[in-house]
Amino acid sequence: MVSEKMHGAGDRPDWIQRLIAYCARNWLLTLIVVAAATAWGWRSLDGAPLDAIPDLSPVQVIVFTDWPGRSPDLVEDQITYPLVTSMLAAPNVESVRGQSFMGLSFVYVVFEGGTDIYWARSRVLEYLNSASKDLPEGVNPTLGPDATGVGWVYQYALKDTSGNQNLAELRSIQDFNIRYALEAVDGVAEVASVGGYEKEYQVNVDPNKLASQGFSLDQVIEAVRESNNDVGGRVLEVSGHEHFIRGRGYVKSVDDLKHVVLGTGPGGTPVTLDQVADIHLGPAMRRGQADLNGDGLTVGGTVVMRYGENALDVIDRVKQRLDEVRASLPEGVEIVPVYDRSSLIERAIDTLKRILTEEMLIVSVVLLVFLLHLRSALVAVITLPIAVLLAFIPMYYQGLTANIMSLGGIAVAIGAMVDAAIVIIDNIHKRLAAWQSGEAPPEELAKSRTAVIIEGMQEVGPSIFFSLLIIAVSFLPVFALEGSEGRLFKPLAYTKTYSMFFAALLSVTLVPALAVLLIRGKIRGDKSRLNRGLQRAYMPVVRAAVHARWLVIGLAAAALVATVPVYQQLGSEFMPPLNEGSILYMPTALPGMSIEQANQTIQTMDRRLKEFPEVKRVFGKVGRASTATDPAPLNMFEINIMLEPKDRWREGMTWDKLIQEMDQAMDFAGMPNIWWMPIQTRTEMLATGIRSSLGIKVLGPDLKKIESTGIAIEQALQEDPRTAQYTRSAFAERTTGGYFLDFIVDRAAAARYGLNVGDVQDVIVAAMGGRAVSQTVEGRERYDILVRYARGFRDDIQSLKRTLVTTADGAQIPISQVADIEFTTGPPSIRDENGQLAGYVNVDVKSEIGIVDYVAKAKQVVADQVDIPPGYRLEWAGKFKYYQRAAARLQILVPLTIGLIFFMLFMHRGSLVETAIIMLSLPFSLVGSIWLLWALGYKLSVAVAVGIIAVSGLAVELGLLMMVYLDLSWLRYRNEGLIHSHTDLIAAIEVGATHRIRPMLMTGLALFMGLIPIMLSHGSGAEMMKRIAAPMLGGVASALVMVLIVFPVIFSFWRGRGLSREADTESGTTRPGGHRDA
Repeated sequence: MVSEKMHGAGDRPDWIQRLIAYCARNWLLTLIVVAAATAWGWRSLDGAPLDAIPDLSPVQVIVFTDWPGRSPDLVEDQITYPLVTSMLAAPNVESVRGQSFMGLSFVYVVFEGGTDIYWARSRVLEYLNSASKDLPEGVNPTLGPDATGVGWVYQYALKDTSGNQNLAELRSIQDFNIRYALEAVDGVAEVASVGGYEKEYQVNVDPNKLASQGFSLDQVIEAVRESNNDVGGRVLEVSGHEHFIRGRGYVKSVDDLKHVVLGTGPGGTPVTLDQVADIHLGPAMRRGQADLNGDGLTVGGTVVMRYGENALDVIDRVKQRLDEVRASLPEGVEIVPVYDRSSLIERAIDTLKRILTEEMLIVSVVLLVFLLHLRSALVAVITLPIAVLLAFIPMYYQGLTANIMSLGGIAVAIGAMVDAAIVIIDNIHKRLAAWQSGEAPPEELAKSRTAVIIEGMQEVGPSIFFSLLIIAVSFLPVFALEGSEGRLFKPLAYTKTYSMFFAALLSVTLVPALAVLLIRGKIRGDKSRLNRGLQRAYMPVVRAAVHARWLVIGLAAAALVATVPVYQQLGSEFMPPLNEGSILYMPTALPGMSIEQANQTIQTMDRRLKEFPEVKRVFGKVGRASTATDPAPLNMFEINIMLEPKDRWREGMTWDKLIQEMDQAMDFAGMPNIWWMPIQTRTEMLATGIRSSLGIKVLGPDLKKIESTGIAIEQALQEDPRTAQYTRSAFAERTTGGYFLDFIVDRAAAARYGLNVGDVQDVIVAAMGGRAVSQTVEGRERYDILVRYARGFRDDIQSLKRTLVTTADGAQIPISQVADIEFTTGPPSIRDENGQLAGYVNVDVKSEIGIVDYVAKAKQVVADQVDIPPGYRLEWAGKFKYYQRAAARLQILVPLTIGLIFFMLFMHRGSLVETAIIMLSLPFSLVGSIWLLWALGYKLSVAVAVGIIAVSGLAVELGLLMMVYLDLSWLRYRNEGLIHSHTDLIAAIEVGATHRIRPMLMTGLALFMGLIPIMLSHGSGAEMMKRIAAPMLGGVASALVMVLIVFPVIFSFWRGRGLSREADTESGTTRPGGHRDA
């Protein structure tokens, strides 16, 4: 929207006037340049990467370390803690989190926003190199894939319908066929496997037989290693041919291992491995399992996309490769997709495409109805799609993906994009109508049609530049957002600004060229039937408002006051949930659950969920997949529920109702339910470690106190009436709830046998846990060879006490002579936050309350009921933290931005009073925004704040436009000496307001109607866009009412100072130019 400035031409930017004249006179060159730019924009659109939402995850590098068999506290002390403390000193590091499991260490190094991911990975490698001296021998940390928290773009399961493939064979197909085929696809960082059985050659030694033959476990290990190898002997020339010499010795089967010779026995005969051990193929230790639809355990795969790739293209390439791989699979083996991000992306993009198309059509109809001149309407309409295409050029080179937010920025700008063209065309019509009717000044009548059109555009063209500044400045607070909220809303701010910039640029380049070409024929201007009807309808409204001005002011003030309690009733949330078309159900059991119990539980859960008619497919995972991006313990379940399209749901079924029914059906003792979305969950889990909408971190020096404090918080939130009604579940991690069997070495006793602690511990590692001593090479496949005691010698306490230890002189003694054995409890996993021990309380909050409001209640409950020990502290984490950070930043930036807009208006208008009046449109736009939010049941959120910020610039523009029209009319009356009383002033106000009702309504309705398709949309991303559009829709409506009714009243107060109440003429007030008002 633009404004006419009442100053002289000398005050206007000459370069804009010259540009308008040049483009109008050189229309062919202008059209060629615009066409070339449009083609560039189309190419940028075609090459723009597509995704559902912006990547909200921070710049993060994962350090993964595998140290098999070691307890979590040992992993924490010797690996995780040294790595966390060393990474804290790396440049640009924001925070470092660590997590230690049995045999596994995860360290998450989070960098400041804007850090290049590969620069960050290089820095981590540097600090890993310096930290390696503090790590145990043989431990080699590795970096996780160069992917982000939303890198899990595709998941599939293997299903055998023939019954010929067992879980071990399915896992081998996944690991050595499908996985490598997919990892070769461009854009794939990693393919993670989960479920099934990893094959393993297991040498289960009988210690009694071994002792009777006079051998030790170390000798068995060494013999297996030496019996699994190929060697080379250079070359041999035979009959003119060069023959490579090879010594073939790889183990190919169980029989090969059975014939491994340990040495000679007491009788001098060779002793083979099968004489002292049971050798067979078996499953490796499992820390994760998968199920499909509750029909039985299966094998799954997860495709992790590389950082910065086009998600839709990567998924399409993965699907093409899977089609190729299917032909090589054994008969009956099927690949079943269980999560496909591309469907979400396509639904979201289709929703925005439909909205954009509908908006363009509606705005076009509005223009055509008001202008009643097809070719003139085309001038404005043509600029819309061209400006949209041009906006994709900077998007493409900036690396922005086309997603809900970036396309949403264009969608909310559509109505405003034609404002400049509207005012230009309206002014052209006004000048041409006067020129055609002969009412223009003599010097004007002597000019050509083209000259009149050019001057009509030059008269208002410079103000377009100022309007662009107002809109851009009003969005400065959005550009200043940081963290997840910045990554979410900055794309919208960029694309809205780009769209407005190119729309304004086209209004002074393409519009002049098209205007000269298309605006021909009879122009009715203000004399059209529609315009006269609008003036007749609006005139008594203005007259009544000005005559009853104190009543109008009172009603306006009452509307402002009445809005305050409505505002206070609105809840608060970070952002509305994005309907991804899938649900992620994540219950958590207490530590200590066995893999068999976990298998039974997940199959039961999947079967129950599959019974819902809205559910298409269920893929359950317990524990972790083989990737550094999945730090899930064995007691954590993740069930991906793929839903049917909404039109197949039961009548009356909603998202919240479905979650409620599922929550009631999934009632497992000791396993609180958490319901979320796949993308949101992955983002939060990797960014903060929290896997629910709210997390409370308890930090301190002792895990036992951390656990007790967390349990107290859990109970308080579930039992206190202030929070219980809003808490779906609360679960404090049991940081000391793991079960352990400790071998405590008696150093004095061990010394009597010539043993060190390490000698005894080596036996514990090898005999009980087993040691992968070698690896078979079977074509492309690789399988470990594990040596350990047979199950009968390690499945009860008495058998373990008889475990043999070889002394310094070669004798073998029971381990019970040098170590005590006892059952204890300890940490099943350990969390580390910037070097401090931590425990999490995960809270799933019902949708009836905003997360910010819930946190306020929860903090009060915790303060009243939970005693935090000295030296311990709480850190509240989750989405509400993003809201608080954004709110705190906006509380500073929004007033500064309003001040900057005020200053710009003052510099433009030159009057403090006039600027203050124009700024009144801001609070009145809030009236409509807040009431509409309340009526729709929307909570305050960052999305709503963005909508309010967006409408602020539009409201100021509406106020500015009305003020200009009123001021111009008042100046004309004053300069002709026609204002002597309030009656004369009222006449001037009526003329100024009513004669420009068409451009005012045209711009207002273009803004208002352009937002209607967003509010009526249903689909992926629609809820997010509605939160942005709703305050804009309500704000434009209330601001338009305010400037059309209240502004004339305020203007009468301002300009009426010192005037008498009676008119100086008997029959009416004369208008400028000799016309008289009745």
